[in-house]
Amino acid sequence: MSRPQEPHRPFFPHGNPFRMILPKSSYLSPKLQALLNKFEETLADRLRKLVPKHNDEVFSFSWMILAIQLLSETHSDIKTLITELELPVVDWDDKWIDVYLDNSVKLLDVCIAFCSELSRLSQGQLLLHCVQRNLDQNNPIEIPKAKSSIDSWRQHIGAKNPRVENCLPIIDKLMESLELPKVKNSAKGKTLMRAMYGVKVQTLFVCTAFISAFTGSDKKIVDLEVARTHLWAEAFNDLQTSVHGEIRNLVSSGRIVLLRELEEVATCVKDLYPKIQEDMEPLGTEEWKNSVVELRNRAEKLSSGLDLLTKEVDGFFQIVLSGRDALLGNLRVSSSVFDSSKKYKAEEQFVR
Repeated sequence: MSRPQEPHRPFFPHGNPFRMILPKSSYLSPKLQALLNKFEETLADRLRKLVPKHNDEVFSFSWMILAIQLLSETHSDIKTLITELELPVVDWDDKWIDVYLDNSVKLLDVCIAFCSELSRLSQGQLLLHCVQRNLDQNNPIEIPKAKSSIDSWRQHIGAKNPRVENCLPIIDKLMESLELPKVKNSAKGKTLMRAMYGVKVQTLFVCTAFISAFTGSDKKIVDLEVARTHLWAEAFNDLQTSVHGEIRNLVSSGRIVLLRELEEVATCVKDLYPKIQEDMEPLGTEEWKNSVVELRNRAEKLSSGLDLLTKEVDGFFQIVLSGRDALLGNLRVSSSVFDSSKKYKAEEQFVR
């Protein structure tokens, strides 16, 4: 039974962020405009790659792995852009630094939660291995053990992960940070803030999609309205419409498990369970063997996908962490140089 759908309104936490990013009087030199265009065109290409050709691609491991890979590339690109802008940290506004550091630590927390959930799902693989080992023995004595392992696996998979649940208020805070600080008298700063907006939108899109995949809920899926002045706006809107529409369809259909490969294993288990009865017919039937082989193949595919996705999430974690560490290191160096300069001037005045 489908639950009633509420209208999905465009989301702006506190007004329109574009007014603060690029006021009417803003002007970018040809060099800065070229750098910004390059960044935004690359972002648009990445977003287009994520648009699923078929609805069943959403929440498949291949799609989720691609999503986190492309997000990692965008976060790496923003570090490159800062270098190309020749905008040292010493020239950053304090508000930019505060927002960057605050958002980066929130992203690290989200990554830790995602890795925690992937690890939890991987632990469930041990129970599936027990099921397969019991069934491979083709012995009625092993049937109760197989049933017990299946029951435990179902309970394990259906459990909530507190770390993922704790991500929900973090996502709310990241949504609020879309309202970027004002930029005064700095064309380079305006260029950076506009590029950072694109990074934040892509990050929120991927993170909220992952949360839906892990929780089976669409309550953190929010439709963002991106101004057409951004070169990646059309690509993002197409992606958002396609993926968010499929997520809402999956949730409204009553599906509890949204991860495609996990759902495939759950279906195999559901089909196999009625056949596992203590008074069942001989175990060596062709139908029985096919069911066991199907479960094994699906379980191996799930295990491989979990490993690959965990690797990519960890890689993204390292990129965010290295960017944060680099900024903190530059701040310490800038502070040291500034203090040394003041000390030198004071000593010079004393000598005089």
